[in-house]
Amino acid sequence: MNAHNRWWAVVRPALVLFVLFTLLTGVVYPLLVTAVAQTTFPHQANGSLIEHEGMIIGSELIGQPFSDPAYFWSRPSATIPYAYNAAASSGSNLAPSNPALLDQAQARIAVLKAADPGNPLPIPVDLVTASGSGLDPHISVAAAQYQANRVAQARGLAITEVIKLIEANTDGRFLGLLGEPCVNVLKLNLALDNLASR
Repeated sequence: MNAHNRWWAVVRPALVLFVLFTLLTGVVYPLLVTAVAQTTFPHQANGSLIEHEGMIIGSELIGQPFSDPAYFWSRPSATIPYAYNAAASSGSNLAPSNPALLDQAQARIAVLKAADPGNPLPIPVDLVTASGSGLDPHISVAAAQYQANRVAQARGLAITEVIKLIEANTDGRFLGLLGEPCVNVLKLNLALDNLASR
């Protein structure tokens, strides 16, 4: 066997495996997974998008900024260069000992108190601290309840109506065991708008 034949005997199986695994992992597997996802979980496979009056207004998975007192406010975001930037998911990376973290929390507390000065409830931590991703679409039930009075007053609704909306839009624990109950802010605000339009 000459040198060329020995070289080809070594390279040929490698090339065949390269082409085979490229087709399997780069074409067949993605197509199979996409087909299964689109037929089994189409809503989730397409980004868990939320539509309102024929327009896509967001995703159940990505937080959005709300600052109008008539809406529930999301958990703060530390993404850069602007808040809730889905292309740059990140936390602030500020250590608990960093004075800048305390300054940010105090500024957020001041904004919450100015928006609802008579609120006697303690401010939940998730309304003053950003999540690790900066894109968390949920707030705790306590954070939603803290804002209920402000939203009710801004919309001219009874507080009981707003509390019922919070309860109706509260997601329970995963499989009844994991995590804490939470509220998707975009879905809750959409429910508020739907209530107002009736």
